[in-house]
Amino acid sequence: MIDPKALRAYCEAQADALLGCLRQAVEIESPSQNKVAVDRLANFFAREFKKRGAEVGLLPHATAGSAVVAEFWGEARRERPILLLGHLDTVWDVGTLAAMPFRVHAGRAYGPGIYDMKAGIVCGLWAVRALQACKITPPGPVRFFLNADEEVSSVAFRKEMLAEARRARAVLVLEPAAAQGALKTARKGVGEFTLTVRGRSAHAGVNPSAGVNAISEMARQILRVEKLARPTRGLTLNVNVIQGGTRSNVIPEIVTARIDVRVPTARDRLWIEKKMRALRPVHPEARLEIAGGVNRPPMERKMAIALFRKAREWGRQMGLDLKEAATGGGSDGNLTAALGIPTLDGLGGTGDGAHARHEHVIIRELPQRAALLAALLASI
Repeated sequence: MIDPKALRAYCEAQADALLGCLRQAVEIESPSQNKVAVDRLANFFAREFKKRGAEVGLLPHATAGSAVVAEFWGEARRERPILLLGHLDTVWDVGTLAAMPFRVHAGRAYGPGIYDMKAGIVCGLWAVRALQACKITPPGPVRFFLNADEEVSSVAFRKEMLAEARRARAVLVLEPAAAQGALKTARKGVGEFTLTVRGRSAHAGVNPSAGVNAISEMARQILRVEKLARPTRGLTLNVNVIQGGTRSNVIPEIVTARIDVRVPTARDRLWIEKKMRALRPVHPEARLEIAGGVNRPPMERKMAIALFRKAREWGRQMGLDLKEAATGGGSDGNLTAALGIPTLDGLGGTGDGAHARHEHVIIRELPQRAALLAALLASI
């Protein structure tokens, strides 16, 4: 028997302990490219999971930090596992704490990585603790997979993470909530194209007509790329980085542009990749090279809606009015949903300021999120 009010009461009684654990996690800085730092946080969470009786494994990597795999209720084999998905890495460099320390003010807790997404991992741990305290055994095992490099495209452990997802009956993503605590039922696919234009250098004063101006060609190509966007349906392309040219008196020979792309559906992904690779030079002697594509497929709403409805009902019984939201940002939930695994995102902390100096979570809502997770783990 699942008593959602009892789960919430336990988590609220544990609010100080939850916040204390979160503070420890925030004060272990863990930027994506710093293996030693991410390993330190991986070891911290491995110890916390072991304290609660989990079977824990650390997955090492030559250059990235370690990933953490932890399983609770491994003996409960009636059902396939539920996978709780999170990431250890943040966008903040080591040393950020000196200028942006953990602090509590006006009911909010601040610090680098607290919202994105250390609060989510801690809420996941307290969801398990709530089930243990209330003597509720989920229908099957509960597994955590804490990725080490989500902020830089999830390269190191993508294979292992997808293998975990394929064994699961559902995935709950511990990324932060959307505005007003909304759960994320859709995410755009995310990618990047690299467009390189090769022309021919020449003296800009003596013989400019002998050259092929790569920058001029790139300007024309950018206008073409911008026309491929379909903003009314959520397909966007933005040229955000351009590199090229050497001196003002030299016709530029090579220019490279990096183009961010966001797509709402799998069909849009196929369409834009085909259109980008169909670009052709305007100048007959210029050459184009096109690389890249969508590296995180879209998380479409159909993969989340059943889980969202269940979460909304549990929320209602706890006195919460949960909404759903779509976002243009990607997460590892994009990858699991694309496998056809039911995936619900945004179950972590509520707050604001991901990747920003005012990053924070709302303290009083952390126990509510943990209790919601506990009810989902017990009922899916």
